[in-house]
This record gives sequence, structure tokens and C-alpha cells, in this order.
Amino acid sequence: MDTREKIIVSAGEQFMKYGIRSVTMDDIARLAGVSKKTVYQEFADKNQLVLFVFKQELENDQCRIDELPANSEEVIDHLIKLSNYLRKRFSEMNPFILNEIQRYYPECWQLFEEFKTKHIHAEIKEILEKGVDAGYFRPEINIEIITSMRIEQMTSLFDPVKFPPSEYDMGQLHMEVFEHFIFGLFTEKGKNTYLNKKTNQQ
Repeated sequence: MDTREKIIVSAGEQFMKYGIRSVTMDDIARLAGVSKKTVYQEFADKNQLVLFVFKQELENDQCRIDELPANSEEVIDHLIKLSNYLRKRFSEMNPFILNEIQRYYPECWQLFEEFKTKHIHAEIKEILEKGVDAGYFRPEINIEIITSMRIEQMTSLFDPVKFPPSEYDMGQLHMEVFEHFIFGLFTEKGKNTYLNKKTNQQ
């Protein structure tokens, strides 16, 4: 791992744990095992570093999602693995990160909006279509509406006013909402298959 990558990884670890605003360039340099001067040789300022870190995090998320089962017959396996990944991901994420990005880092927020539009929307829509074809989801659902609703639902969970981090475990919160969402879509076949596979994988 070269110096630049080491700084990005160290910054990502700090941001995920403590949030962005509370982490200083001194903190990042110390964790990366380099001088503060070296950090500034690689990145003009903290804003640029945050942008690189956030971009890499989104790319990592996309890679992990792309590794999930993709065939129509594996829709339920996909959902279970996706829910497990989301629970772990959000449990490790500082709940204020998305709020900080929206308020203070417009370039990162734009990346996030593009990621939602290009990747998350396509991912959810594809799974819904495959689920309907396989008989796991109700055939009468409006896939475009449900896709958009799910995206807004996910984003809203990061609102610290609606869901204060002091009152909610983020991993559990996302799991509760995720299962509420999918159980509203399941046919009897889908529900039974999901519950059986989930039980066997625990």
C-alpha cells in the first residue's frame, strides 16, 4: 500500500468511526504513520481528502453489491446477503456522516446523488423485476414507484432528528425497515422461502 492509499484508508477508518467534522488532519496523519506535511503533499486540503475517501467508499460498496447472487432463482439469497451486508455496514458507520456530507461537502453529496440514481436505483429495480418473475414478489406492484420509495426510505434513516443515534442502533434500524419493506412485497412463496433461508443461514 503506497502512502496515498494509506492516508485514504486511515482517513476512512476515522471518518466511519468518529464522523468527518471531528477528525483532524493531525489525527489522520498519526493513524497513517506519516507526517501532516506528507498528507498535504498528497491532498490539497481536507475537502479533497474527504472527496477521495467518499468516492472510494462508494466504489467499495458497489463492488460488494456486485458480488451478490444475480440469477432470478437466487433473488432470496441476494436479499439475505444484502441485508447482512447493510446491517454490518451501518452498524460500523457513524450515524452523522451522511448528514455532514449533505451540509458541508457538496461535491460528495453530488457523488452520492449520482450513485443513488445510477447504481442503487438500477440495483433495486432489477431485484424487484427478478423477484416478480420468480414469483417471490407480488406481480401487481409498480416497480418504479417502489424503487423510488425504497431509496428515499433508506436515505431518511440517516436523519438524526427523525432517528436520534442515542436512541437507535443503526444496524438494527436499517434491518427493521428493510424487512418491513420486503415483507410488504412478498407473495406467500417469497415469504416462506425468505424465512427458511434466513433461518438456515443464521
